[in-house]
Amino acid sequence: MTIDLVIEILSESFFLVLLILMPILGAGLVVGVVISIFQAATSIQETTLTFVPKIIITAVAIIVALPFITDKMIAFTHKIFNLIATVVK
Repeated sequence: MTIDLVIEILSESFFLVLLILMPILGAGLVVGVVISIFQAATSIQETTLTFVPKIIITAVAIIVALPFITDKMIAFTHKIFNLIATVVK
């Protein structure tokens, strides 16, 4: 196992984590900005108004993105298992 292989695996895993988390974090970011604009426009400063919609949208985003996340994780796991088989030889 060489340093180049380790760097390739780590960079691919970091990219995969970023790719998996982007839809979830993006949905939370959009909802947070919309609620912040709504609060600034109406002068409502209720703290639960920010947390509850973000939690709900994040849960919905996770449920919607779950097939995509599962496919990516299974493909990465197969690649790692195949790589283990070639490195051991």
